[in-house]
Amino acid sequence: MTKFKSFLKNYKTMLLLILAMIIGAICGLIFKEDATIVKPLGDLFLNLMFVIIVPLVFLTISLAVAKVKHPKRLGKIMVSTVVIFLITSVIAVLIGFASTYFVDLVDTGDTSAIQELFDGEVADDTDLNFLERTVQLISVDDFTGLLSKDNVVALLVCALIVGFAMRMSGDKAQPLLRVMESAHSVVFNFIKITMYYAPIGIGCYFASYVGSFGASIAAGFLRVAILYAVVALAYYVIMYSLYAFISGGRKAVNVWWKNILPSTFTALATCSSAACIPINIDSAKKMNVSEDVADTTISLATNLHQDGSMIGSVFKIMFLVCLFGTNISDPGTIFQILVTALVASVLISAVPIGGGTISEMVIISMLGYPVAALPVLTMIATVIDAPATTLNAVGDTSCSLLVSRVVDGKDWVTANNQKKDK
Repeated sequence: MTKFKSFLKNYKTMLLLILAMIIGAICGLIFKEDATIVKPLGDLFLNLMFVIIVPLVFLTISLAVAKVKHPKRLGKIMVSTVVIFLITSVIAVLIGFASTYFVDLVDTGDTSAIQELFDGEVADDTDLNFLERTVQLISVDDFTGLLSKDNVVALLVCALIVGFAMRMSGDKAQPLLRVMESAHSVVFNFIKITMYYAPIGIGCYFASYVGSFGASIAAGFLRVAILYAVVALAYYVIMYSLYAFISGGRKAVNVWWKNILPSTFTALATCSSAACIPINIDSAKKMNVSEDVADTTISLATNLHQDGSMIGSVFKIMFLVCLFGTNISDPGTIFQILVTALVASVLISAVPIGGGTISEMVIISMLGYPVAALPVLTMIATVIDAPATTLNAVGDTSCSLLVSRVVDGKDWVTANNQKKDK
């Protein structure tokens, strides 16, 4: 009985989320599009999470920089984070390419029928070059622009600068630091209250999602959805277990699987990496990742490191390759595909379906496909969104483990746990 109570205590949130998703999926399959009537209840949960994103990111990053007692440690965290982002992103792209190279994602006979489905208008920012897109991503032209979840990367950059400015101010910044620490505590309690509503919100959102998209996918896109789901599941189980083992051996693998499922199911249901930020940070800390590593790495990773989007970008490109009959036997073309997938994925913002429009335009422009192909990529983004977001969110926490290995040493799991006990 004691073990059962302990099990419920550790996994209560996860079990409630699973139950909510199962009930939501059943309702979606039974009522189909009529299930969208409960979507507002799901939107309520998302809205509550999105409202807190701006103060959460700003306070978390600013405090993480300002509170570091040893600047060398912050520099080590930042450098380790960037290097690990790059390595794991390249691995994700290579796995995505290997998964699709020998598969025709769309049959030649399906081409004309599929093209007829897409005749909508496209974005009007095609004249922007890569440098202009980058500036738009990392900055805004007015302070109020930082108060939007659509500009999280710009907010993150601003938060880093504020954190360094507070460090430069020394003791004069202490009053502000105490106010921000207080606000940070309130923000996390806001999230804690919101999570009581999570099973209802996630269940309703999942019912609406299944009801809307479950039975309306064309043959080519269905093939993409199935193959991507298989690849994502294999990546989730194998690669993240491997990363955890590399970071801290069997102990790290154990704490990984004990604490990662709430983030997994939240990502599956909401299709938003941003909505998973607080849950990921909390999960990382439960895995004994130190506070500064968890706060810095996961906040950065949400926008700059996205395993699912990396693999998804390759799927989008290879779909166009099949659709337009592009010859990819040339090594130069293969290299261009891999680089394009990396660059495009970095530009994806952490928002629900539709947030990848800029990256899709980058794919089209860098590979020379017609702008009319944009709706094709949008549809692919839709059918792979849930598993892709899951890899994006879970991969953020995985990176925090790898950074801990570099920053805190090979025994970080037990060492940081002992610090907590003290």
